Amino acid sequence: MFGRLIPREGRFFELFTAHAAHIVAGSRALVDLMTHLESAPAHAERIDHAERDADKVTHDTITLLHKTFITPIDRDQIHQLITNMDDILDLIQDVAESVVLFDIRSATAEAQQLARICQMCCERVKATVDLLANLKDAQAILKNCEEIDRLESDADRVLRAAMSRLFREEADVKELIKLRSIYMLLEEVTDRCEDVANVIEGIVLEHS
Repeated sequence: MFGRLIPREGRFFELFTAHAAHIVAGSRALVDLMTHLESAPAHAERIDHAERDADKVTHDTITLLHKTFITPIDRDQIHQLITNMDDILDLIQDVAESVVLFDIRSATAEAQQLARICQMCCERVKATVDLLANLKDAQAILKNCEEIDRLESDADRVLRAAMSRLFREEADVKELIKLRSIYMLLEEVTDRCEDVANVIEGIVLEHS
């Protein structure tokens, strides 16, 4: 009888999936932002909306975690996963805010390429999270994690090339500082996606 009263698994996987959907929405708005700077404030607002919605999911997840006695995966892994997922959107929001605050009016090809890699990473994060409820499909999950790692490496290479060209060709010091900041924030989005992949890899390997 007492066992029936103990809160069990809860809706954790549903919440992870909901959060990942907001991440994808934010990443798509990021690409639109970097390719259509003339309407940057509107795209930044879309990102803010996705971030606020994701914050609510994060809050709901942490609240549920405190109320649930038996969780489907390790409690620390749940907390780490949702926190790392939240970091992705926080950084996307940082990019948008920086673009608006710095009054960036022209996005370089490298900035646009980094934004597209961010979107691909975020979509792969969602695909991976969607599979997490079924840990029997471990190979598919790990393959997605490897793809996120590959995309993060691609972002590193684009960042290095972008920085090299920036310091060779940009004569305006203020513009150089602005673009350097944008490049680094964009690449950091992919780092946070890789952090999520690493947490998920740990979950899969622990339960395989």
